[in-house]
This record gives sequence, C-alpha cells and structure tokens, in this order.
Amino acid sequence: MLKKIFLIGNPNVGKSVVFSRLTGVRVISSNYAGTTVDVMKGFLKSGEEEIEVIDLPGTYSIEPSSKAEEVAVALLKESPRDEFIVINVVDSTNLERNLFLTLQLIEEGLPVVVSLNMCDDAKHRGVNIDSEKLEQLLGVPVIATCAITGFGIKMLIDRFKEAKPVARNKLSHRELWQEIGGVIEQVQQLTHRHHTLRELLEDASVRPFSGMLMAIAVTFISFQAVRFIGEWLIDNVSNPVFFKFYEPLLWKLSHFLGQESFIHHLLIGDLLDGKIDFQQSLGLLTTAPYIEFAMVLPYIVSFYLVLGLLEDIGILPRLAMLMDNILHRLGLHGFAIIPVLLGLGCNVPGILATRNLESRRERFIAATLISIGVPCVALQAMIFGLLGKFSGFYVIGVYLVLFLVWLVLGVILNWVLKGISPELLVEIPPYRIPSLAILWHKLFLRIKGFLIEAIPVVMLGVLIVNVLLYFRLFEQFSLIFAPVVKGIFGLPKESAIALIMGFFRKDVAVGMLMPLGLSVKQLFIACVLLAVSFPCVATFVIMFRELGWKDFLKSCAIMLMVMLMVGASLNFLLPH
Repeated sequence: MLKKIFLIGNPNVGKSVVFSRLTGVRVISSNYAGTTVDVMKGFLKSGEEEIEVIDLPGTYSIEPSSKAEEVAVALLKESPRDEFIVINVVDSTNLERNLFLTLQLIEEGLPVVVSLNMCDDAKHRGVNIDSEKLEQLLGVPVIATCAITGFGIKMLIDRFKEAKPVARNKLSHRELWQEIGGVIEQVQQLTHRHHTLRELLEDASVRPFSGMLMAIAVTFISFQAVRFIGEWLIDNVSNPVFFKFYEPLLWKLSHFLGQESFIHHLLIGDLLDGKIDFQQSLGLLTTAPYIEFAMVLPYIVSFYLVLGLLEDIGILPRLAMLMDNILHRLGLHGFAIIPVLLGLGCNVPGILATRNLESRRERFIAATLISIGVPCVALQAMIFGLLGKFSGFYVIGVYLVLFLVWLVLGVILNWVLKGISPELLVEIPPYRIPSLAILWHKLFLRIKGFLIEAIPVVMLGVLIVNVLLYFRLFEQFSLIFAPVVKGIFGLPKESAIALIMGFFRKDVAVGMLMPLGLSVKQLFIACVLLAVSFPCVATFVIMFRELGWKDFLKSCAIMLMVMLMVGASLNFLLPH
C-alpha cells in the first residue's frame, strides 16, 4: 500500500514548488534526527487516500558527498520499498546534468516517476524535449511540468501510481555518462527562437515582482472600468428611464390611491416635500425597483462584464497564482481569490464557488472571510453614494479596514483551525482573445441569477420597513439595541433598524441611513459595520447549505465578535 512519496532532485530544480503544489498549505518542517538539515513533510489527498509527501534535500547523487545528501539517501533506505515511490524532479533546461541522478535511482530498483519541470522555460530557450521518447528509453513515467503555473501537476498525480522498479545493470560513472549522452541525442533538440510579445507578457505575469505590478495595474484598471461603465449606465440609461418615463406613471397612481391611504404608503411610500424620492420614499414601486435597477444593476452589469473579460483572457488564473503565497498565510490557496472576486459582485456566487476548494477547513475559512470582509457590489455602490460625496478618502478607508479585518481574521483562523488543506491544482492557460458570444452568455446568466435572487429579497425588505414605519415600531426596535448601537458604536439609536435591515438587504440598509443626519464618522462606522456584520439572508441560506449547521453557527459567532470589536475600535480610535 502506497504510504509515502519522496521528492528528490538536484538543487534549484523547482522541487519545493512541486512539493507545494502536491501538498497544499499545511506542511511540517523538522530536522532530521541528529542533524540540522530540514525536511519538509505534507500530505497529498488522492481519492480517499492521504499520502505523506516528503521533500528531500537537494541531491546530485545517491553517493553522498554532503550532510544534506546523506539525509536524503538515509530516508530512502530507511523506508520499506513497497510503501513508497520516488518523484524525481528534473530541470528541463539542464537535462543532461539531471539525468545522472535519475539513472542512479532507476538502477537502485526504486519505483520512479520523472517530473520534467521548467518545461516552459526550456521551450522559451529553444530546448525541445520529446518526453514520450524519454519515457520509452528510461522505462519510467515521464511528465512535462511547470510547477510555477501548475501545468502538468494533475497528470503527475494521475500517473504516479504507474511507478514500478525497472531491472537495469549497474553501470560505472563513465558508462552512465555515455548512456546519458546517447539519450540526449535522441530526445533533445536545440533551436534558436525569439519570444513573441504574448510569451513575454505571459512570462512577466507569473514572476513575483513584474507579475504583482501587472496585477495591481489590472486590478486598478478593472475597478475604474467597473465604476466608469456603472456610472455611465446610471446617467444614460437608468435615471432617464426612471425620471422621464416611470415617475409620471407613479404620479398618476399616487393621485388615484390618495396620499393618506395605507396602500399608497406601501406602494409609493412617503412624499418628501411633496415629491417622490426614489431613494428615501421606501415604497414597493419606488425605492425597491430604483435601488435594484437604477443604483445596483448598472454596477452588477459592469462588474460581471469586466470579470468575464479577465476570466476569458486568462488573467484570473495568473492572479490566483500570484496571490498563492499571501493566501497560504490564511490557510487558503491562490485559487481562493476567484470566490473572493465573485463575492465582490455578490456573496452568493462567491460562497458557492468555495465548492472548488477541496477541504472542509478551506471552505469554512473562505466562506467566513467572504461573508465578513468582502462587500458585494450592491453594498459597494451604496458606500460610494453615501461617502463619496464627502471624500474618496472615506471610501478608500472602508476598503482598508475591510482588508485588514480580512487579513487578520484569516491568519487567526489558519492558526486556530486544525486539519489539512490539500493543494488545488490550477493550470495557467495562455492569453487568449475572448469570444464575445461566450462573454455575453456568461453575463446574461449571471445577471439573471442575481435578479432572481435579489428582487424578492429587496421587495420583502422594503415591505417590512414600510410596515414598521406605518405602525411606528421603529422606536421599540431602537430601544432594544440602543445600548450597543449608541454606547459601543457611537451611532444614534435610530440606526439600529438599518443595521438589522442589513440582514435582508445591505443596499436597502445603507439607504435607510441617509435621512438620519449622521456625521461623516458615524456614516463611516455604519458602512463598515454593515459590511462586516451578517450578510443578506440569501447568503445566509447558502452558507447554511454549504457549511452545515455546526460550521454555520461557528461562522455566525465569529461575525458577531468581529462586528463588536471593529465597531468599538473605530468609535474610540477615529477622531470626531
């Protein structure tokens, strides 16, 4: 029964990156007994099996000439041969030197799989290796990989069980090098070629420094595009439709119903200075459709349009790879950035996208962080509308607070929660020109799903507010939560109902803060609290379904603690 996988290879062949790809974020570093040589251990989940993966120190030969090589050889010899296989990581750009260790391992009768790593770099240098021919000559599985991007890692996992000992004569060093020369002549061809512009961009996008600069630039441009397209749709589509065509119809209905009737209060809402105020009248036919179709839907359209472009061009997988090191600190993988970005549109698809994460531990961390630290576009639109008129500094401040909460909470959860987090394999595709037909289809499906989920909840939220206003029940709710809202958060007791309404719909809740005459500090605190507190009821339902009731209750308890701590901290630290 396979219990262990040993990773072995020359120094600087990308072995540690392969190890990270196989094992995920929960790894153990320990010294080999009696030495100061570090050995990394982790676990690979293959079907229902959990296999221990051991990253051996860099080795040139199984005839040790250093303490690190002694440790590597000792670990190989100590383990029963029927319980492990060896993955030999080879540098494709320097195949001749690396094959010496490969042939030695095969001669020892060890079950070997060869990971022909850095294949992308070899291709760019004009080094072409026939991996199928190499496999025939060696008699062991050979898989071309690029650990940095994840290329070939899934194939490596699929084929490692094919490893088995190969019968070979023992050869002298001279004979080994002669055989290596013969192998190289048959499998490797060198050509001269120049990088294309696309290849240069692809290479730059996966390197830490240049890739992060490109990611920051792409993120900045993307959010500027979302804001520009959203505002253009509001100014040129939504507002003209509501004010030129829809409002005159509502006036006719208002006169027909009579302004003092209960049905008028429900459908039209209160008239402010004798006029219909789409943001504050709080009617089922005024505020409810205006918030959803005029204030939120334009940003939803622009967000999913930009997100679809990033997906189809091939930028998102690269962003996932670049975020991998940061997200590892939070107990997640770089691919978790995809649910986070989806959560910026709507938390519901963000939570659903956590299904792609393999372990229950990862799904819990990701879902909790999304529900607390990732504001949906509906809430973001209202935050821009509420704080943007004072200064962009306050809007940026909200995002900075949420990012710090997201980061600190993630580190704490990663430290506290036990369990393994296996690596999620993501292949990095080449840059492509997106198909407009596919882009439009995805955009349509996402908008349709959002509207089906959002409209009933918005209507219900506005209806509840209307009933509470009509029967003057706000005061009772305000009194219950006044000690917390006023004493800890520094907000007037009337804002309690807006915070409660956030459970039904965040954008409606933010809209309810407008007529309360809050100071900039109070508006800032209220917006942050709405973002970190309970997500909308639709997200709650999805979280309950995805996490199960135990983890769901744990997540709710974490939300309450974060809400109290963040609200109190902002109230006492921010200047008046």
